[in-house]
Amino acid sequence: RRYPTRSLFTAVPSRSFFPRGFLWDEGFHQLVIQKWNSRLSREMMATWFDMMNVDGWIPREAILGDEALARVPSEFVVQNPSHANPPSMLISLHRMAASVREADNGAARAFLAEIYSHLKIWFDWFLETQRGPVKNSFRWRGRDAMTDRELNPKTLTSGLDDYPRASHPSNTERHLDLRCWMALGAKTMSDIADIVGGPQKDIERYAELAASLGDEKDLSNLHYHKELGMYFDWGEHTNAVKLVRAVDGNGHAVLQRDVQEAPTSRFVAEFGYVSLFPLMMRLIDPRSKTFGEQLEHLRNETLLWTPFGLRSLSTESHYYNKYNTEHDKPYWRSPIWININYLVLDALRYYAGMEGPHAREAGRLFQELKANVIANIAGQYRKTGFLWENYDDKNGEGKGSHPFTGWTALFILIASDAY
Repeated sequence: RRYPTRSLFTAVPSRSFFPRGFLWDEGFHQLVIQKWNSRLSREMMATWFDMMNVDGWIPREAILGDEALARVPSEFVVQNPSHANPPSMLISLHRMAASVREADNGAARAFLAEIYSHLKIWFDWFLETQRGPVKNSFRWRGRDAMTDRELNPKTLTSGLDDYPRASHPSNTERHLDLRCWMALGAKTMSDIADIVGGPQKDIERYAELAASLGDEKDLSNLHYHKELGMYFDWGEHTNAVKLVRAVDGNGHAVLQRDVQEAPTSRFVAEFGYVSLFPLMMRLIDPRSKTFGEQLEHLRNETLLWTPFGLRSLSTESHYYNKYNTEHDKPYWRSPIWININYLVLDALRYYAGMEGPHAREAGRLFQELKANVIANIAGQYRKTGFLWENYDDKNGEGKGSHPFTGWTALFILIASDAY
């Protein structure tokens, strides 16, 4: 579906390469803008919610105007109104609600009251359209179950494009990151409904949902692999897949997916950024053994830890640093992304202030990871003059589009301890 032609006040990831609004990115942009000029941030967020259709869907990309259209392949211009994108704007909204409770921020209260009806439609759209196969599970739509050209069918709707999911897309998938986004959303909507004096039935419904989605035991039942001590997706999966040389129907040499073993219903045991979502969304009891395990995994250099920040996928993964097609380089399969590193730092700082046997280790990892990220981004900026889309996990060098002063600008907040 094409979206209405209208104006949008937004930041962009890269003015030269991505001159358009991205819903997933914009939530992180607003974390920076909110600190700089809260009034401007509220105005920008409001225009995004004005993009919403009557059902509650907001486009993944806002491709408005000839300049933006010129940079987008035609197959991505028309978007499916059943496909979601990470509701990262919830982070800014959650902090805005906190500012009302903690400092009686009148401007924030008025803004939240003004957009409450939009927020309700938006969040309820997620609950309805992205439901998973069992209670409290959720599933990103939009994966191609019929492709034979991708090593692992992409999940563009998740924002993590080629991050490995179940090898065989199906309606039985349970996506961990989306479950965690919905937990944050339920808590945020519960707080906002209460703050703005929403209907009592809304307050009670969102509070009940927040408690249910924030239940660590329920989360573990759906997503925690007890033997590995890690959180994962669930679905129809096999690692016995590879890209092999073949000839298509037109006689052209191509790389084609070869499945050598039938998939089974199981955890998608690929440790990476998705596995960190329960930590990043603060869904793990700080006193628990499980939390201690996550800190150990975090600092493991074979998994995600590097001297430059956290890489996106474990070096032990079947998909680590592998092309997804003949031409699609690894994107979320090794590079270091600053938005996720920021969320991990935010969580570590939070847990370091909580009572429990792992608080000191959380604080130590916070300081070490912060130092690594700052040193590498600053070093690469001095060397190249740019902030980059992502960074190489082996040598820290900037990769992808540049200048990328979108979510890599979170560097400013990391350096100033602004969370």
